[in-house]
Amino acid sequence: MWWAIGIAILLLFGLYLSQVAGRLDRLHLRIESAANALEVQLARRSGVVSEIAGSGILDPASSVVLGEAAAAAREVEPDDFDEVSIVESELTGALAAAFGEREDVEVLDEIPEAPMADVLETACRRVQLARRFHNDAVRSCLAIRQRRLVQMFGLAGHTPLPTTIELDDAVPAGFGSR
Repeated sequence: MWWAIGIAILLLFGLYLSQVAGRLDRLHLRIESAANALEVQLARRSGVVSEIAGSGILDPASSVVLGEAAAAAREVEPDDFDEVSIVESELTGALAAAFGEREDVEVLDEIPEAPMADVLETACRRVQLARRFHNDAVRSCLAIRQRRLVQMFGLAGHTPLPTTIELDDAVPAGFGSR
């Protein structure tokens, strides 16, 4: 009789460990998916900035700065998080310098094909959201991986420890007053 209770307890414990391992696996997949989504949003933002820089409606200095920052953002390897952080933060800085005032943003509405101010603002906000989703998934995963049972039983396997992506992704101030 006691042996049956012991087996039941071991089975329940094994089921618990299996569920935690499954949760970790799903979180790692979510992190990978969120990282891919962030990469797409960063590429979209740099594409919009390149289009604006090449449109000819900005002053030449702003066009050059934005064009170079967007080109650097497109050329960086997405797996190198440190380099991505630096280059994308520089692109955000270039955007802030070019579109710090509402009047600077209103110039974008002069592009006849599309309301580029709205497109750029949307692209910037999507970058913020994608980075937030990624970092939230990483924090959830790290919280589970720090549990004593997870470490003791090696439930994370050989998956590398995920890291958050820290970069300046602020929407330029000129968009806030629209």
